[in-house]
Amino acid sequence: MHLELASPCKINLVLNILGRRPDGFHELETVMYPVNVCDRIVLEEASGGIEFACDDPRLPTDESNLVVRAARAFFAAAPVSGGVRIQLTKRIPLAAGLGGGSGNAATTLLGLNRLFGEPLASGALGALGARLGSDVPFFLEARPALATGRGEQVTPLEPFAALRGLWLFLVHPGFGIPTAWAYGQLARFPAALRGRPGRAAELVALLRAGDLPAAAGSLYNALEAPALQKYPVLGLYQEFCRAEGALATLMSGSGSTTFAWVAGAEAAARLRDRFVDRFGARGWLATVPLGEG
Repeated sequence: MHLELASPCKINLVLNILGRRPDGFHELETVMYPVNVCDRIVLEEASGGIEFACDDPRLPTDESNLVVRAARAFFAAAPVSGGVRIQLTKRIPLAAGLGGGSGNAATTLLGLNRLFGEPLASGALGALGARLGSDVPFFLEARPALATGRGEQVTPLEPFAALRGLWLFLVHPGFGIPTAWAYGQLARFPAALRGRPGRAAELVALLRAGDLPAAAGSLYNALEAPALQKYPVLGLYQEFCRAEGALATLMSGSGSTTFAWVAGAEAAARLRDRFVDRFGARGWLATVPLGEG
């Protein structure tokens, strides 16, 4: 038996850092939104062991990969025998702030649970995911969510009617920003390191109320402070998108992907074309619906 699964990515509409915790992580509040740009994961039962392959040679396929670690965690926790062969086809760029690796880990957990007859309840999968990484629990449901703690305390949200019909334009410049570097630089930016609590809940309230202009103005990412200083081209991308009529623009996660909200598929395609005319076609570009409908 084998399964073929789509592994989506995400954007952060708010990423507010509230300070450094005693355990070394950062306390945060974030609003995450799933994005239908997906890697592909194929799982096939095997007699034993874990075999993992990926079409992107830059990605390690040893125990450092979250997919392998997720499979190890599943087999350690689940009362099953046997093994698995896993093939990952990458479409989401690496080190992009889109949570591709975390999504791959969550999809692996979900897929293995299906492949072996659902031996683990959702709570057990959530506990495994939280140990693997802060964003992994979000991808176990892959629906809009407000997350707190270090990001592992996830409260799912209903899709926002205010976003229906909007599209995303996403651009990855061809280089990544290591998450550890981005967080490590926050000490140089006190306002970003110790943000004002409540930003995430405020955005959720504005979206629920249907106040799209106010919501667009409330998008926030504390990690832009170090990222845009070191990589000013990201700021140029945002300025360009705003000048071309984007409703909002922000860097996702620790970067380097920047996204823009635009009013429909035609506007997204037009923005992409004008972006290529201005900056060329290097890097990775995508357009995709944001809201449902």
